[in-house]
Amino acid sequence: MKTTTHESNRSTFQRVFLDHPASVDESYAEHMRFALGFSGTLFVAAFAALLHALIPACCETTASRIIRRLHARIENRDAQ
Repeated sequence: MKTTTHESNRSTFQRVFLDHPASVDESYAEHMRFALGFSGTLFVAAFAALLHALIPACCETTASRIIRRLHARIENRDAQ
């Protein structure tokens, strides 16, 4: 059976943008909001780690605390 370009494009679109969010029971928008929030929190952790590298007395546990909180958020995601 030959697929049309439109069907092929839909399949690619589905695979690239919709399959993964659906696999975690989210819409594209819900998944984007979650991922952007996660990303922002990682930026804060990265900045805290950078600050700690430059000034060891600053942010001694901030990055690791954030990482633990994010890990717990991912692990408990199915329970929500």
